Amino acid sequence: MDRPRVVPTRRHGRDRLYVCLPDGRTIAWYDREAARVNLLGEEYEEEALTALAPFLTGPVTVGPPPVPTSADLTRLALHPDDDLAPNRPGEALLVGLDRDPGPARRLRPDPRRRALAAQQTVGGALDRVDGAGVHVLHSLPLPGGHRVHHLLIGPGGLYALHALYAHRQRVTVADPLVGLGRRAPEPLLHRVRADADRASHALTAEVRPVLVPVGAQRVTVTGPPRGVRVLTDADVPGLARGGGVLKPADVEALYAAARDRHTWVRV
Repeated sequence: MDRPRVVPTRRHGRDRLYVCLPDGRTIAWYDREAARVNLLGEEYEEEALTALAPFLTGPVTVGPPPVPTSADLTRLALHPDDDLAPNRPGEALLVGLDRDPGPARRLRPDPRRRALAAQQTVGGALDRVDGAGVHVLHSLPLPGGHRVHHLLIGPGGLYALHALYAHRQRVTVADPLVGLGRRAPEPLLHRVRADADRASHALTAEVRPVLVPVGAQRVTVTGPPRGVRVLTDADVPGLARGGGVLKPADVEALYAAARDRHTWVRV
């Protein structure tokens, strides 16, 4: 009999190694964060551990998969079209560019690609802290065409992050105006606050707005913006280090609600 294959995947912010038989059936998976090998049958233990041996980096727990939580059951009940967890950073922009890439040659860079680069930078920073009690969702649709660029849910609370492309530019924040370089300032903070307020309404929980100028040369804030935090992309992972606001069960319940597309239909 051929030996099982090990297939690496990343799902919902967690790295996993699946062990599959030659016919495609999964017999076990290794959750790196939990240091646990989950077996789908005791008879496969020796085969699974032999296949995973090169990848195990210390002591691990071996046994059947843990009993699913209420959040897990909600996730399993979602239709794939309604589950927003697989959304990539900048999902809407990626889809739009795929459908209409625009002319091959332009006098100026496509602003969609700049916006996408900003969202991918912030999304990448957030995905690195996803897991261990913290959940991250990207590109959550709001009625009217707006999107919550990123939503972080963790023990420190909920944060709606708006990524702004500011590569090598000076950013000036004077509530509600945000200026980039020599361009005329725009009242961007109105939208940042409004999107967070709509997320709060959808989830019936406080969602704090965050503006992230990505790649800025310098950020000047003339007085604290009302209710909005202004962070560089390097500071974003720090949002996951807070605590004392939400219990683990609350985090899981809010994550289950936030990943359901129907949650965002009427906000």
